[in-house]
Amino acid sequence: MIVYQATKASFSDDVLNDRIETKIHSFFKQNLNRKTGLQEVLSWKNSMQYMDRVLNDPAIPDTCGVSIEFQIPQTSNRIDFILTGRGVDEKEYAVIIELKQWSEATLSTKDAVVNSFVGGRIRECTHPSYQAWSYCALLENFNETIEKDDIQVKPCAYLHNYESDDVIANQHYLPHIEKAPLFLKGEAIKLRDFIKQYVKYGDDRKIMYRIDQGRIRPSKMLADSMVALLNGKPEFVMIDDQKVIYETVLQLSAKASINQKEVLIVKGGPGTGKSVVAVNLLVELTNRGLLTKYVSKNAAPRAVYESKLTGSLKKSVISNLFGGSSAYIESKANQFDTLIVDEAHRLNEKSGLYANLGTNQIKEIINASQCSVFFLDEDQRIHLKDIGSINEIRKWADFAGANVEEMELSSQFRCGGSDGYIAWLDHVLQLRETANQTLAGTGYEFKVFDSPIALRNAILEKNLINNKARMVAGYCWDWKSKNNPAVDDVIIPEFDFSMKWNLASDGSLWIISPQSVHEIGCIHTCQGLEVDYIGVIIGDDLIVRNGEVITNPNKRSKNDSSIRGYKKLLAQDPIDGAKTLDMIIKNTYRTLMTRGMKGCYIFCTDKETLEYFQSII
Repeated sequence: MIVYQATKASFSDDVLNDRIETKIHSFFKQNLNRKTGLQEVLSWKNSMQYMDRVLNDPAIPDTCGVSIEFQIPQTSNRIDFILTGRGVDEKEYAVIIELKQWSEATLSTKDAVVNSFVGGRIRECTHPSYQAWSYCALLENFNETIEKDDIQVKPCAYLHNYESDDVIANQHYLPHIEKAPLFLKGEAIKLRDFIKQYVKYGDDRKIMYRIDQGRIRPSKMLADSMVALLNGKPEFVMIDDQKVIYETVLQLSAKASINQKEVLIVKGGPGTGKSVVAVNLLVELTNRGLLTKYVSKNAAPRAVYESKLTGSLKKSVISNLFGGSSAYIESKANQFDTLIVDEAHRLNEKSGLYANLGTNQIKEIINASQCSVFFLDEDQRIHLKDIGSINEIRKWADFAGANVEEMELSSQFRCGGSDGYIAWLDHVLQLRETANQTLAGTGYEFKVFDSPIALRNAILEKNLINNKARMVAGYCWDWKSKNNPAVDDVIIPEFDFSMKWNLASDGSLWIISPQSVHEIGCIHTCQGLEVDYIGVIIGDDLIVRNGEVITNPNKRSKNDSSIRGYKKLLAQDPIDGAKTLDMIIKNTYRTLMTRGMKGCYIFCTDKETLEYFQSII
């Protein structure tokens, strides 16, 4: 999606008449349905004046295309400035320019990472050349038009306030500067010459329009890329905070020792790439000869990843890469170099079938490893026994005498790349107040169906494309088919609708098994995983009355262990107990409704709740 688009001549006119930042902000609000802070508006005003000077050359035609704040498909990331036109070879070119207001920076020993003053404090950031190159790679990976029409994409970075020093152009960053040239204060002519290498004629073929309207490649699924990753083929481009965290873990893993443990806590909401970073780290650390394991309490992600590797690696090798969270009760201290814990919010205190083994899973994991990395989203706690919180991890890290760092992932790669959809969902479920009261500008497909049959038909149709659409439901129906395969579980008689829970036949592999689209999944078999389209049946444990979202644990199935013991909890602590249960039920639906990369379809068993969702979209 393009925020601002014009010819070079129109862009120059907007700058000359002091309306460029106003126009960008207006289109920003109109096209993305978002507001932004004064600082970003001022940065537009400042940087666009510099870009206007760069383009002020008759050899760069007035009919070239100028696109500002182009949102990369399927992500929340935006490219600052793109100039499009044709070259002397008659090929079509798009020159990507990453703009920075920076005036100083300090070196980092991490690959492609530099320290600069951003957002009110010194932060670790990706080097501007790496950022420009990574955005270019993302755009090429997602957009079929670029390949089909042989559009040449050329990235660079322009730091117009930054005077040349031995930091930003340091030899350490040379491999990235070679991929995306760096231009600093006083180098406008050099940037102009770089542009003129590629752009000679105007953009009469509407290059950016075709890219913006072009077909989006199917999104890469992490599970499908496991074999290539382990064979050394990079499948995912690490961008921004992902790259910084990835490099931080590599550094901490190298630094950690039996005398000084290292613990990193990584926060990140749905679709921010927690699992992508975790699995890439597993591969890289293993390749470096470090004893490393991917750990998750939930068996479903491990089962899916392992199934993708079957036939490519020995079973013993696969089992050594993945492990459950309860496997470290009797581990020796510092037995592992690094343990990478995904979905750490799902960790429990006790282990074993009867929750009577061990002391604390967080404590045991930290004890068993020299370096521990915990990826978590506290808003995805969906079980009364979930203890994986930042405070709990910090407590046990301090107990072990470990150094502790805390970082955050924010770039959005699921839900159509829309942070707005996540914020809208939080608003709708009344988890927190947000400014996102509509879905306008999110680019995410959200539909409400009048019947579960219509929902099922829509999911079946989407699944014909690539087997990446599934139905899930709140755990409001008993698992009767476990003992009697002839019966269905999720039954809605007024619609003559019935389906089985997935748990019997496919178990943890439900999300990838070809026939499982005819079964309904639950939170326990989809958390930590993703599909293109998710269909969600909202049961009577979440209803709306007079605009208020109300949760009712009594409507959960007796087979659901996630709130087992809730009556005792309410008896002991009625107020906080009720708040905890409300949070768990809402978090469950928030998690279910963010499994889809491209769309979420829902049906509500309660009529007033259905009408509520219909009214707000």
